[in-house]
Amino acid sequence: MTETLVLVAVAVVLLVTIILGFAGVRFSRTTSDFFVASRTVRPVWNASAISGEYLSAGTFLGLSGLVLLAGAEGFWFPIGYAAGYLLVLLFVGAPLRRSGAYTIPDFVEARVQSRTARRITSLVVVIIGWLYIVPQLHGAAITLNVAAGLPLWVGAAVVAVVVAGAVAGGGMRAITAVQAFHYWLKLFALLVPVVLLVIVLAGDPAPPDPQLVFPAHAGPAGADLYRTTSLLIALLLGTIGLPHVLVRFYTSPDGDSARRATVIVIVLISAFYAVSSAMGLIARIAAPDLAVAGVADTAVLALPARVLPGLLGQLVTALVVAGAFAAFLATSSGLVVALAGVVSQDLFGGTVRSFRFSAVLCAIIPLVFSFFTIGGGLVSSVGVVFVFAASSLTPVLILGVWWRRLTARGAVAGMVVGAVTSAGALLMGGLVPKSSWWSSVLDQPAAWTIPLATITVIAVSLLDRGRQPSRADRFLARLHTPEHADGG
Repeated sequence: MTETLVLVAVAVVLLVTIILGFAGVRFSRTTSDFFVASRTVRPVWNASAISGEYLSAGTFLGLSGLVLLAGAEGFWFPIGYAAGYLLVLLFVGAPLRRSGAYTIPDFVEARVQSRTARRITSLVVVIIGWLYIVPQLHGAAITLNVAAGLPLWVGAAVVAVVVAGAVAGGGMRAITAVQAFHYWLKLFALLVPVVLLVIVLAGDPAPPDPQLVFPAHAGPAGADLYRTTSLLIALLLGTIGLPHVLVRFYTSPDGDSARRATVIVIVLISAFYAVSSAMGLIARIAAPDLAVAGVADTAVLALPARVLPGLLGQLVTALVVAGAFAAFLATSSGLVVALAGVVSQDLFGGTVRSFRFSAVLCAIIPLVFSFFTIGGGLVSSVGVVFVFAASSLTPVLILGVWWRRLTARGAVAGMVVGAVTSAGALLMGGLVPKSSWWSSVLDQPAAWTIPLATITVIAVSLLDRGRQPSRADRFLARLHTPEHADGG
């Protein structure tokens, strides 16, 4: 019975996604429709879509699992994720929209007037995108395997095929509607079980031990200071370097709309993180046996049936699985539409037809890769992407918006140094004994890779002063002049 309800719930989510995706075919005609929804997405609608794509498998399943495993220490992740949008609001949101670009490589090329810098940026964007898509596919595989007993490859394949079809069919205009729907479904899919579980557990005559829910050793006082600091730096700055997040600001009508959308996003994702974290705390009371690495990510799926009786527990489980699939689909579609824009422009001429082909390509390649990899902790997998993005793209984007002396060579050098050092540290971290102090430095390298990349950008640009872009002052004036001041 549970398996049947789960499959029905997944089928409904997929059907609505397909309908919304292909409904966009009627409205998506131009290149601007496919790349940036013709820059017509209003703040509330855009904020819902941004929140929908940002709240990924790592949040829906992984955050609750992390709180189950680590207690209060797990709250550093939602704090960093949500606060990252404050930096987006302060430093890049409105200026990127005013740049008039379609993609991040567009912005970098326009800022430093270099095709080489554009190619390096495109490569980094594609790497970030594929690294982020794979955990979504692993999450889909785990969900259908645990909840319905299907082979692991089925969930991943379903998500990749539906996302490829929806993005290719309607582009950014259609995906905006898909992602906005997915956000509200995800919030509802966790809020309902949290309320029901709290009601049931509140009637238990034996109240839970606070030490079980908030153990002192897992709180701020017991945390590794370096690891925690480096993690928060990565999460705060990594958001600025996520291509699927930044491309949504290009869909706003103007810079002021982009700012308003960012403020609303902070509210929406904070509400979701509160609910998702609550599920992890409930799991520490009702399902402590799931606190095992590799199993904890399934706690959200297992909780309803354990606590709620009979058909109610089965229905709530199906609702949770529907929300989980919304998470995989929303984030994957955001990543694929962002990557398709980059790949189609850089390799295939930037036409509507090439966008559609690129969308299929950008969904299928990560799918194949997911078949040959094993999903680890979903939060940690996504955390790797934040470190890489914060080290490679973030310094160049912030300096590109705020520092007039940035040059193409400085931008390229910074991206290469950030990408190589962060990727190398993360790869070497698995080879170092966990008891070694080197383990912390390599597992959480953001505290030194981001400053190193930033110093590289600045130093190389200063040494390359003769190659400062000729239109830098004019371009920066455009980024920082509100639309109402310059006539729009």
